[in-house]
Amino acid sequence: MRKGVLELKAYVLVTTKPGTSEEFVKQIKSVSGVVEAHSVYGRYDAIVEVEAPTLEEIAKIVYNIIEKSPNVVHTETAITFS
Repeated sequence: MRKGVLELKAYVLVTTKPGTSEEFVKQIKSVSGVVEAHSVYGRYDAIVEVEAPTLEEIAKIVYNIIEKSPNVVHTETAITFS
């Protein structure tokens, strides 16, 4: 978070095509606004932490970048409020 600038934070839970989560995580880490990304075990294959100053910017990252990744099958986004 930049000093004096409120950043919204979202966690994007990602389901990928089988065997592609590590490749997805490697690629998504270079996207501006992505703070962290990890492959995980369980219901989802990856989790991505996103920070941006507006909901519109978060939406751009989720819809225009993450969801358009060729290996992404499904996402669920949780936007923090505190």
